[in-house]
Amino acid sequence: MVTEKATNVSEIEDDEDDEEPGEVIESAPPLKVGEERELSISGLKKKLLKLGHGWETPELGDEATVHYVGTLLDGTKFDSTRDRDDEPLTIKLGHGEVVSGLEHAIVTMKKGEIALFTLPPELGYGAAGRHGVVQPDSVVQFEVELVSWITVVDVSRDGGIIKKIMDKGESNEQPGDLDQVLVKYRVALDDDTIVAETSEEGVEFYVKDGHLCPALQKAIMTMKRGEKAKLVVQPQYAFGEEGRDANNGVHSIPPGSILNIDVELVSFKPVIDITGDSKVLKKILKEGEGAVIPNEGATVTISYMARLEDGTIFEKKGIDGEQPLEFITDEEQVIAGLDQAVATMKKGERAILTIHPDFGFGSSEVRQDLAVIPPSSNVFYEVEMIDFTKVKAPWEMSNNEKIEAARMKKEEGNLLFKTGKYQRARKKYDKAADFVNEDGSFEDDEQKLAEQLRVSCWLNGAACSLKLHDFQGAIKLCSEVLDIEFHNVKALYRRAQAYMETADLVSAELDIKKALEADPHNREVKLIQKNLKQLQAESDKRESKLYMNMFAHKTRDTPVATKKLKLEKGEDDKTDEEVVGMKMEKVSDSSAHS
Repeated sequence: MVTEKATNVSEIEDDEDDEEPGEVIESAPPLKVGEERELSISGLKKKLLKLGHGWETPELGDEATVHYVGTLLDGTKFDSTRDRDDEPLTIKLGHGEVVSGLEHAIVTMKKGEIALFTLPPELGYGAAGRHGVVQPDSVVQFEVELVSWITVVDVSRDGGIIKKIMDKGESNEQPGDLDQVLVKYRVALDDDTIVAETSEEGVEFYVKDGHLCPALQKAIMTMKRGEKAKLVVQPQYAFGEEGRDANNGVHSIPPGSILNIDVELVSFKPVIDITGDSKVLKKILKEGEGAVIPNEGATVTISYMARLEDGTIFEKKGIDGEQPLEFITDEEQVIAGLDQAVATMKKGERAILTIHPDFGFGSSEVRQDLAVIPPSSNVFYEVEMIDFTKVKAPWEMSNNEKIEAARMKKEEGNLLFKTGKYQRARKKYDKAADFVNEDGSFEDDEQKLAEQLRVSCWLNGAACSLKLHDFQGAIKLCSEVLDIEFHNVKALYRRAQAYMETADLVSAELDIKKALEADPHNREVKLIQKNLKQLQAESDKRESKLYMNMFAHKTRDTPVATKKLKLEKGEDDKTDEEVVGMKMEKVSDSSAHS
C-alpha cells in the first residue's frame, strides 16, 4: 500500500509563481502520448501513456478512484492495486492518504487517462524510505490510471455540509432563492436508520421557504438540474442539539445527530423578480425560444387565465374559444404588472405571474369579464407568449424613418400632456429625441429638421418636468436647448420657473433678463418677472428679520456699547428696531444704486 508518506500536501512549496497544484508550465501545449514533461511541482515528471476523456480533472478535496503500479527506477515493483484482486483504490485527495507526489499527479489527469509519473524523494518516501523496499532518498515511479472521481464540495465552508456529487446533472444553471424546486431525498442517521424520505414523485417547495433542515436549502442552491449528491450534514445544519421528536408518523432524530442525505434535484422553475421589490414575480413553466424579448412599443399577442388568490377566475384570453389579447407594451393598455412581465418573455414561453395590487388593480373594486376583483387583491396570471413584433430601433431606420418616428412620438406625447399624463408624455418626448439625436448621420436639410424636433421635444419634456416637480430635470432640458439656441425665450422662461422653485433667484433673474431682451413684450415673461420680484421682496424681508434678531441679541448682550454707538451717530432717541430699519434702508439703497 502507499499509505506511508514522507511529505504532507500542505507542506509543498512551489519554486514557481502561485500556480495551482498539478498545473503544467504556463502556456505549454497539451502532452502527446509518449511525451514526458516536468510539471510545475518541483521535480515531478509526467509521461502520457493513454489519453483520457473530456477536459475536467479532479481537485484536492475530491475522492479519486485509481489503479496504480509503484516501481523503482530499475523496474522493481513495490506496490500495485492490480495485485489486489484488481480492485482500484479510492483516495481522498489532499488528506495525506498517499504520498504527496501521487496526489499532485492525479489532479493533472482526465478520466480514463493513464500516465507514468516520476517522483523525486521529497515528493515520495523521503529520507525514511519504505520498509526496506524503497531505500531512503529514492526516486520512485507510479503508473496511474484515473478510473473516476467524485467531486466533493464544502457547501458551508466550515465542514458542516459536505456534498459529494454522484451525477453532475444538466447545464450550468442552479436554482436561486426565489425558485421553486422539485427534489427527491432519503435521510439516514449514522447507523443507517431512515428518518425521512420523499415519495417517488419527490416534493416541491420554494427555496426561500426552506424544507426539512437548513442544510437542504443551502445544498440545493449549489446543484444543477438532474444532479444527484450525497450530503454529510453536521448537527448545526440539521436538527442541532434539540433533535426532532416523532410525530404523526415522522421519525424522531436524536439530539446532535449527523445526517446522511441522498438528494436529487429533479427540476426547478425559475422565479424572476420583475420589479425588484417582489411585487411582480414571474415563475417560468416553460422556456421560450431563443433570447429575443419584446422591446418598448412592441405589439405582443398573449393568451392567459387570470384568477384571484382563492382560485376564482376573473378573465380568460385565448383559452376556451376566447380570442388572444393583442396590445402594445408600455402604453398602459393592461395593468402595469402584466405589461412589465410580458416585456421579459420569449416567444413560446409560459409563466405564472404573481402581481401585487400596486401593479395590479389597486385599492378599488374592479369588475372584470367573469368576476369582481375586491380592493387590494393580489392577482395571478398564467400567461403564454404567442408572438410579438418588435418596433425598429433607431439604428435600424433610415434618416427619413427616424424623423417620421420622432414626429409620431412627439404627437403621442402632446396628446398625453393634454390629458394630464405627464409622466408618460415625458417618456414619449425622450423617445422622440432619441430618434433624432446628434449621433445621427443626417444631411444638411435633415439635420435642420432633426434639430428642430430635438429642441421641441426638450422644451415639451421640460414642461412635463415642471408639472411633475422635477425641477432639476427641467433645468437640464432647457439648458440643452439653450446650448443650441442661446436666446430661446421658452427655454429661458421655463428654466427661470425651475430656478425660482429651487430658490435660485439670482439665476432666475438672469434668465428673465435674457428672455426680455429677446422678446420685450412677452406677457408670460413679464408675469414671471413680477412673481420673481415678489419672491425677492419676501426673501429680503426674511433677511431683514434675521438681521434684526441678530442686532437685538447683541443689544441685550452689550447695552453700554450699543448706547455709546447711538450717541456717536445721533441715534440715542431711537429704538433698537428703528436703528436696524435705518441700516437695512441703507443696504437697500446701496443695492438699488449699484
